[in-house]
Amino acid sequence: MLHINNLSKKFGKKPILQSISFSVRQGEIIGLVGENGAGKSTLLNILATIQKPSDGNISLNELTYEKDRKDIRKQIGFVPQDIAIWDEFTVEENMIFFEKLAWRRKDKSELKQLCLDMELNKWGEPVKRLSGGMKRKLNLAISLIHDPELLLLDEPTVGIDLKSRKEIGNYLKRQAFHQKKLIIYTSHDMDEINNLCDRVICIGDDPFYKNLLMDMGKDVISF
Repeated sequence: MLHINNLSKKFGKKPILQSISFSVRQGEIIGLVGENGAGKSTLLNILATIQKPSDGNISLNELTYEKDRKDIRKQIGFVPQDIAIWDEFTVEENMIFFEKLAWRRKDKSELKQLCLDMELNKWGEPVKRLSGGMKRKLNLAISLIHDPELLLLDEPTVGIDLKSRKEIGNYLKRQAFHQKKLIIYTSHDMDEINNLCDRVICIGDDPFYKNLLMDMGKDVISF
């Protein structure tokens, strides 16, 4: 389980996040919404251990971010909004390259199956020839090589076709249900959030997202 308690973040004197507290259970997909600049990516960066909070504390499966940072990183898969893969490499070469950097070893057949599980069937294709949806799938597959407990996704379906978005969403649902992954997911697409997420965290002062999601019948927590 992930626990965030009274978390705040300032850049200089400017507050970005203030007194945020919530928990995520195994097998749960949490949506993270809010207007641009509300602090969604900052929160994900903190949970990914890329940035440190100004105040508050976080724990993952009884490990604290303050004392157990190295061990916690082994349990996190992070997919940033910008695609971070090698364009000149094939899908196979990308998977093998990132496997060598991962905390856990996988052989080539396991890496290929990971791609096939999310309907990425372009194993020998150079990344530069892939569609946007296939690139997003590869970005996600790389984040899962080491079987993380916590998966952090910053708008992982932005700019791709509806078919790929649905395939990614269905894959994430299977990961949550069967593998009991904890997933935190940001998107500006409220239909996507509504269909995919069990609960929603709404960050920022603008009530638009909160009101829209409540009209959809979602369980929304606001900060």
